[in-house]
Amino acid sequence: MGAFRMPALGADMESGTLVEWLIKPGDTVKSGDVVAVVETQKGAIEVECFEEGVVASLAIGQGETVPIGTLLAQIGAEAPEPTQPHAPPSPKPAQPQPAPPPAPAPAEPSRIRASPAARRLAAERNIPLATLRGTGIDGAITLADVAAAAAVPRRAAARGFDAVEMRRAIAAAMSCSKRDIPHYYLSETIDLTAALAWLEAFNAPRPPTERLLPAALLLKAAALALRNTPRLNGTFEDGEYRPSPGIHAGWAIALRGGGLVAPAIRDTDRRPLPELMAAIRDLVRRARGGGLRLSELTGGTVTVTSLGERGAESVTGIIYPPQVAIIGFGRVSVRPMVIGDAVAARPAVTASLAADHRVTDGHAGGLYLATVTRLLQTPEVL
Repeated sequence: MGAFRMPALGADMESGTLVEWLIKPGDTVKSGDVVAVVETQKGAIEVECFEEGVVASLAIGQGETVPIGTLLAQIGAEAPEPTQPHAPPSPKPAQPQPAPPPAPAPAEPSRIRASPAARRLAAERNIPLATLRGTGIDGAITLADVAAAAAVPRRAAARGFDAVEMRRAIAAAMSCSKRDIPHYYLSETIDLTAALAWLEAFNAPRPPTERLLPAALLLKAAALALRNTPRLNGTFEDGEYRPSPGIHAGWAIALRGGGLVAPAIRDTDRRPLPELMAAIRDLVRRARGGGLRLSELTGGTVTVTSLGERGAESVTGIIYPPQVAIIGFGRVSVRPMVIGDAVAARPAVTASLAADHRVTDGHAGGLYLATVTRLLQTPEVL
């Protein structure tokens, strides 16, 4: 019998609210199936199950808040065998058959299959359940279906987004990071003349929806450079460093209501730039509208943050535990740079690295930033 428990969706999480079950006893689940929606300080998260089998029982109800590690459901290896039916009773004398019942009337709202959370939101938004198409088990209407119809974020649909609560959670996690992780910091200013020229040529024949932003180049360079400095890509847990076999960069996203999340893009270094750009857009959309998954919030092996065109010229990050490094990029801006024997105005970006001194040192960090610089100055290799 497998145990499905309340997962830890980040270093700043202590408990979660089970907003909606997407399974019921008797359902068959496999690894990777989304089985529940859990709300934390960072919003409503779709939670996958990594057990396989048949749902034997649900241990808690929708709306309950429990600490991480609490049993949520029991999952058996096989479907329960049907019970042996009792011997049929002796036949009774035939009775006159009643007249056939009239055709059923359209389903009343109370008889439409919908989760309690979906019903509440539909009532709040004055959305008739009969007008919605359910995407849940057996066509049941889920919270996501109602939220999509109402065009509201799922985190708001769950219990109301609390920016103050999120800020406190982030502060607690970062305070723990600064207290427990011996950070060291390095930075490098990188000439982006070649990168932006290549980007302009790449985008010229393409429609706006298929064009790349500088963020895709920065993320790809940061990920590729980790191949040469692999000890920056992993976690430090229980007193020892654990390298990661894959590079799954968490991309930091600012939420509209305040706060940050950093969902992971799996195999970041292996993705072509157009695919990487699409992944960034998708994560930003789902992070700000609700719909991130457990694997995205817990699967990061390193974090990359880019302040974008409206940010500051540089950023000094704080490592997100249990990771051992965070890479930052400031605003791309025109700066004076020495080219040969002359000073010229060049577009440039400041790249920064904050890393765990228990795992690497400044020499390794410097080599890493040098590799990022080389990659961004030869964008055709990305």
